[in-house]
Amino acid sequence: MKEAIIEGLLFIVGDEGLTYEQIENVLEIKQEEAIKLVNNLKEKYKSPESGLDIKILGDHLKLTTKSEHKEYLQKLIDIDDSDTLSESALETLAIIAYNQPVTRVMVDEIRGINSSHMVRKLAYKNLIAEVGRAETPGRPILYATTPLFLDYFGLKNISDLPIIEQTQTEEESELYTSKYTES
Repeated sequence: MKEAIIEGLLFIVGDEGLTYEQIENVLEIKQEEAIKLVNNLKEKYKSPESGLDIKILGDHLKLTTKSEHKEYLQKLIDIDDSDTLSESALETLAIIAYNQPVTRVMVDEIRGINSSHMVRKLAYKNLIAEVGRAETPGRPILYATTPLFLDYFGLKNISDLPIIEQTQTEEESELYTSKYTES
């Protein structure tokens, strides 16, 4: 069961990766057990029936696809390389445009779903780009829109984005106003 939890954690963190220390803290286990569990997962992924692998990049573990499947993965990107953007791509792009620079995890929090694939697709289409690293633990990548984004949407600059008005929920408005008047 702990291996499945690690697998889920690796999936959720996406490109950010996961450290052994994070695994130890989340599962409340010692380093030796964390290493053993990760090695067991790596062995499981060696099977030809699995398309996944775990790579150690720096001090972070990352769930990756097997390099021998690269040509098939590239075909998916090439097939999906149309000029139109899906609803989820537009949603991700809007979050990045209105909050830039922003990390992928911040986008995930706003969308409520893992955005790794969408961020990669938008970067591949050159609508967003890496613009630095956040000054937070793990130094996650910061993304912002590109000049191609402006061209694609016919904008002169980012300040030409439409203003989004905040709407209050019924609950919020009831905190500050009352439908009853004093007599």
